[in-house]
Amino acid sequence: MSDLQIADLLFQTAKNAGIKYDSVCGVPYTALPLATIICSTNQIPMLIRRKEAKDYGTKRLVEGTINPGETCLIIEDVVTSGSSILETVEVLQKEGLKITDAIVLLDREQGGKCKLEERGIRLHSVCTLSMMLEILQQQQKVDSKIVEKVKKFILQNDFKPADQNGAAIPIKQICKEMSFSARARLPGIHPIAAQLLKLMEKKQTNLCLSADVTDSKELLQLADTLGPSICILKTHIDILNDFTQEVIKELRALADQHEYLIFEDRKFADIGNTVKHQYEGGIFKIASWSDIVNAHVVPGSGVVKGLKEVGLPSQRGCLLIAEMSSHGSLATGDYTKSAVEMAEENSDFVFGFISGCRVSNKPEFLHLTPGVQMQAGGDNLGQKYLSPQEVINKRGSDIIIVGRGILSASNRLEEAEMYRKAAWESYLSRLGVCTQD
Repeated sequence: MSDLQIADLLFQTAKNAGIKYDSVCGVPYTALPLATIICSTNQIPMLIRRKEAKDYGTKRLVEGTINPGETCLIIEDVVTSGSSILETVEVLQKEGLKITDAIVLLDREQGGKCKLEERGIRLHSVCTLSMMLEILQQQQKVDSKIVEKVKKFILQNDFKPADQNGAAIPIKQICKEMSFSARARLPGIHPIAAQLLKLMEKKQTNLCLSADVTDSKELLQLADTLGPSICILKTHIDILNDFTQEVIKELRALADQHEYLIFEDRKFADIGNTVKHQYEGGIFKIASWSDIVNAHVVPGSGVVKGLKEVGLPSQRGCLLIAEMSSHGSLATGDYTKSAVEMAEENSDFVFGFISGCRVSNKPEFLHLTPGVQMQAGGDNLGQKYLSPQEVINKRGSDIIIVGRGILSASNRLEEAEMYRKAAWESYLSRLGVCTQD
């Protein structure tokens, strides 16, 4: 395969991943020709990083037009530990550039992907060593014994940190995807998303309680008792029979005390001017206390624009309803696709989705799934239930939303803890977490 073909594969990988960048830099020196081809073929500005500064000329470590604040895409041929990419990243970041992604021809799957992701850099590979082995075996170029030897070598030569005595420190196996804490450090991630991901990791919970109760005293009791077990408290404030602003003050204080966010499940679905007033005014004044709100995309982009005018200055966040858990829902197909597109166009305010599964592969977006119970099934009003394991591990969602499964229990705290543990363990399983000596 020629350098031209390899460069095109790298460029197409970046394109298919939907990466936005202003310039390209190849890790010196092997990837320099590949970056040169990509930039010259596609008219993209190129930066050249030197391994050492010359003692004449510009004496700079980075050559090219540098515009601080812009995003530079890293190109590499092979990644093992990820250290070469990180060296380049550090040099470019000192110049004021943002680095969010790196494209590599071959990932040897020896810890580099995880190491980069822990630094907030997504690694995209044209192929992995495992993929290459499978193809070679299928083509009868190598036999099964060689394949097993290589796989064993990879496992035994994963790049592990060592303590002062040189002993390997147990680490996570090669990650299937980014952890919550790594996603929280992604450049440009919404402040609410970052805050939520950090507290999820800290409290080890990805449980959202749907507190659909009509009595303020019961709502506050739930918020206090179950607060340590949840990352989000979801309210329907307009169903309270005894709503007062004093209730909101107490609810906000409990959220701060127990470290969870408040999500008012208002499901805004009107023209921009109307939702703007619904969000900031009326007797509920939702924008003054709710960290998160949600909206349907049926009205078009105006609904997000109206909410954004109120929520953006206060650093509030919005979820778009991409799918619903009720039987016969019309929130499918083109509707869901439009929700994703609208979120990407308004990522300064929208940070995720209400959906039955992962609808976007961008780790900046969170997915929350309602209709979760320990046993799959449904009710007589069209609600469909999925288990935490199905939602988190198989469908790729991040947070489960549980209401009646907890509220109908005789011991709500015990039941909430059961859901919390099930959802968290499913997340760890999806992440591929275990220790390796």
